[in-house]
Amino acid sequence: MPDRSARPEDLEPIERASVDELRELQLERLQWSVRHAYENVPPYRGMCEELQVHPGDLRQLSDLARFPLTDKEVLRTTYPYGMFAVARERVSRLHASSGTTGRPTVVGYTRDDITTWARLMARSIRAAGGRPGDRVHVAYGYGLFTGGLGAHYGAEELGCTVVPVSGGMTERQVMLIRDLEPDVIMVTPSYMLAIVDEMRRQGVDPRSTSLAVGIFGAEPWTEELRTEIEEQVDIHAVDIYGLSEVMGPGVATECVETKDGLHVWEDHFYPEITDPRTGEVLPDGEMGELVLTSLTKQAMPVIRYRTRDLTRLLPGTARPMRRIEKITGRTDDMIILRGVNLFPTQIEELILRTPPLAPHFQCVLSRTDRLDAMTVRVERRPETGPQAAAQAGAELAALVKNTIGVSVAVEVIDPDGVERSAGKMRRIVDQRRAD
Repeated sequence: MPDRSARPEDLEPIERASVDELRELQLERLQWSVRHAYENVPPYRGMCEELQVHPGDLRQLSDLARFPLTDKEVLRTTYPYGMFAVARERVSRLHASSGTTGRPTVVGYTRDDITTWARLMARSIRAAGGRPGDRVHVAYGYGLFTGGLGAHYGAEELGCTVVPVSGGMTERQVMLIRDLEPDVIMVTPSYMLAIVDEMRRQGVDPRSTSLAVGIFGAEPWTEELRTEIEEQVDIHAVDIYGLSEVMGPGVATECVETKDGLHVWEDHFYPEITDPRTGEVLPDGEMGELVLTSLTKQAMPVIRYRTRDLTRLLPGTARPMRRIEKITGRTDDMIILRGVNLFPTQIEELILRTPPLAPHFQCVLSRTDRLDAMTVRVERRPETGPQAAAQAGAELAALVKNTIGVSVAVEVIDPDGVERSAGKMRRIVDQRRAD
């Protein structure tokens, strides 16, 4: 693999700042962000009043722990624009991610927010090994999902040539990699494996392509998978992290020099690790739930947002910003399927919109040819015949695809075919661990 380490002269001043300088900037921006949310977002002001805290109480970084946590439920109950802090006319773009009820959580960006996001993504791509002039193959999905456009704007901001392929059409992905000779690919790690398999099917040696760097995100992946990808494709495999509610991709990124965890861009986001049960802030180094506060967002500031991701904070290495370890799991039951977030309750909602099917189902996760897949096993109602059941299964698969944005298989089974439980229903059956 070619050396893609950043030169010191290419780094932004904040990437060379001392920890003390960084903390001083964080406090200044944190005080602004909390006051901005308090003064312009009525639901957030109400949450603060319940805890009897005021922006003036924020005198040092540790005081943030006194302020309320926010989560997806807050965004759902204020859907669609209740958490916005600026007038609608100032909002340049909307994105959305799925919520547990099937209703999306909407996020907005001012023109300045879009510029900040592009610059942070440019910083992230450079940290991962991308360089001005590189050709960047973007295979994240475009649309309401933040991945594709986030990567696109960041690569352009860095001065790269963007190939906006989006996801799917794997044969075409390989053709474009072969013909356009990109230097960087941005894609989910599981789909990268599918692309590698298609290369082999076409007789293309994955190690012979022009690719030098792969920037992989939108789903958890392991060190073992990094090793496999790097050996098979002869590229630097680098992790990137983000979530729509906080900004999108580019909240944190690994540096190609070290690949030892994701540096949080702390000049724009303040990270905390909390006990997911009590909300107590934990010391750096302890495992808990990642909580993030935006420091510069205008349209939709987020204060102490519960990501549900489990990780720990570690000291900076390649940059002064602290690192988070690779995400080890989540505190809820969210399924991440090929980069799309979905919940069993979303599947239930769609089943209930399909009258021939009964609301007794399980989501069976499997791995075929190293690509995650899901089968919805759902019972037919007793009065539903085989032909109607088959048609209803096809309708449910189409609903999932059109509503959630991911393809699943549907297996319609006889009544009483799904296990019953007197306690909590086992909605998720994960067979991938046995593969």
